Amino acid sequence: MSLDNILSITGKPGLYQLKSKARSGFVVESLIDQKTSIVGINHNVSVLKDISIYTYTEDVPLKEVFSKIAEKESKGPAISHKSSKSELENYFSEVLPEYDQERVYASDIKKVVQWYNLLQSNDLLSSLEEEE
Repeated sequence: MSLDNILSITGKPGLYQLKSKARSGFVVESLIDQKTSIVGINHNVSVLKDISIYTYTEDVPLKEVFSKIAEKESKGPAISHKSSKSELENYFSEVLPEYDQERVYASDIKKVVQWYNLLQSNDLLSSLEEEE
């Protein structure tokens, strides 16, 4: 599986795996509790493959950021997304030192760390390496 099938849905916690497309939207499975649900086309859905992090030189795809976190953590879990703002920013500076601190907010870092931990706990990180 690749990030092509992993979705973030505005207003819903966590990440979702795309199961199939329907006329009225998508059938998705939550990576948090493995419950299947239907998401209407009126929801704001983002595919993780299309998300990038701002740096001072170029935008870095989320997949590369996840790879850097996996390398730093020896493919283990990252710090908790519930850590303090300064802890999250310091951690992210170690992972991606060139990230644009004016355009990447603490809430963005929190999401990236939470998403990484969800992918890691669902054993989906190895599939990212296979894509390369």
